[in-house]
Amino acid sequence: MERTFLEIESLAEFDAHIAIATHLDGWLVQSVDLSERSTELRRVDPAGAMFLGCTLTDRTHLSLVRRGAHVFPRLGAVPFNPYRARLYTAAELYDTPHYADSLDARVYDWLQSRLPHPALPDTLAMTLHDHAVTDALDELHIARDATVGIMGGHKLRRDEEGYAAAAHLSATLTERGAVVLTGGGPGAMEAANLGARYAGCQGLLDDACAELARVPSFLPDIDAWAASALSVLDHCPADAHGVSIGIPTWHFGHEPPNVFATHIAKYFHNALREDELLRCARAGIVCLPGAAGTVQEIFQATTINYYATDAEPVVPMVLVGRAYWTDVLPAWQLLSALGAGRRMEHVIHLVDDPAEVPELLRIR
Repeated sequence: MERTFLEIESLAEFDAHIAIATHLDGWLVQSVDLSERSTELRRVDPAGAMFLGCTLTDRTHLSLVRRGAHVFPRLGAVPFNPYRARLYTAAELYDTPHYADSLDARVYDWLQSRLPHPALPDTLAMTLHDHAVTDALDELHIARDATVGIMGGHKLRRDEEGYAAAAHLSATLTERGAVVLTGGGPGAMEAANLGARYAGCQGLLDDACAELARVPSFLPDIDAWAASALSVLDHCPADAHGVSIGIPTWHFGHEPPNVFATHIAKYFHNALREDELLRCARAGIVCLPGAAGTVQEIFQATTINYYATDAEPVVPMVLVGRAYWTDVLPAWQLLSALGAGRRMEHVIHLVDDPAEVPELLRIR
């Protein structure tokens, strides 16, 4: 018989289940403050339960271990919670008026201070953190077959024509039922998360883009760049309904995360982050002009399609910008050569007009 598990990620969930429990075998209690629940924990048999980064009194901690529970301790020396139960929000990452003091910057500074050879406790904390983020991403229960990845360069300025075009494309995809997924950074990624926010209110999207264009880049002043975005976010119309996901990484922590993704899955390990981007984007991948990171995503996705078995779906991929992808960075020639004669040949496309994109993806 397959063992069942119960994930507890809040004190309210814990209280609801502990009230009727006699044993906790199979419980996974993640990052919950149980310092006031010693009496309840003494009443039950905790053998087989796991407590991941929970706050416990010393006496309760020892009691749980002695009675067969597995207690993973809090790692207080790191500026992040390795056992977090939820994805990040913009408010959490930008928790101070000055970016240099924010949680996002503090974690990046901590990481830089550990490189190039982090100690074992630090790598363990980062690995536990990224596992928790993946678990939280899975718990969104988004429909994978409606999730579209929009990839593109972080250097796209807010005052460039391509920024507004990317935002409107994302808004249109969201209005048609897609969940937009990006790398969570600035540039084209920010534009896509912004557009998703304005789904249902595209008539106001150009005004938002114009407001953001007053601070066109996160360089040289991240504070001004973030403040303009937070102001636009605060004034987002109440009837806008878009949900989107950003998946940034502290590996590229010099690129601040954008604030428009409703869910932010920030990772330490870029390879894992890239895997999650492509694993989730099952309805299609849209590649706007970008540089090495976007090219990596194109060919990582191509590898998945190239080796897909007959039982596995191939994921549509649309490259936007014919001249860019054939002349500036000639990825299209190699992509189309790899696809020739294979199933993926029929789902890779090169277009100039973003308006052509929705019909080429698996959303209707």
